[in-house]
Amino acid sequence: MDLQTPDQHSGIDKTATANLKLENGDFITNANQYLTFILGDEHYGVDILSVKEIRGWEKPTAIPHAAEYVKGVINMRGVIVPILDLRIRFDVGDSSYGTTTVVIVLSTKTSQRSATMGFVVDAVSDVLNAEQDEIRPVPAFHGNILPEYIEGLVNVGGDVVTLIHVDQLLNLNDKGAERVNE
Repeated sequence: MDLQTPDQHSGIDKTATANLKLENGDFITNANQYLTFILGDEHYGVDILSVKEIRGWEKPTAIPHAAEYVKGVINMRGVIVPILDLRIRFDVGDSSYGTTTVVIVLSTKTSQRSATMGFVVDAVSDVLNAEQDEIRPVPAFHGNILPEYIEGLVNVGGDVVTLIHVDQLLNLNDKGAERVNE
């Protein structure tokens, strides 16, 4: 499945990429499936089975003295869901909210706990089917996101999609995603 890249060279409008498209049973496959999204100029993906909902941007209720990347909370059918801006948290682009800005609500459940959080992203891109042998390990580098948050990398056309571990993402803490000093 192709991943759409919204830039001046591709001619694809960002508003067009904000729509999630599941066409003619493409979602029935043996491959791992990831919902891909855009942060700044980069593509990321999360396990589609962890996606609870995709919501349009609405200003959440602010939490006093919260970190800058914590935008607040929303009430989602009786469940209080914290909303984090990944652009701010991972330092990958300006924090601006437009027509394609969405909140991806992710949920995970283990025997020890369950967690639900919403993450502000620039736009939803596509559903990516990736066979296990297509997922490359994370090279050793210093960056904004520590390697334990990254499940792997997938080449899609001329782009690289960074696959994020949902369980790690839902465990974000002050030391977990800090920029690694060289």
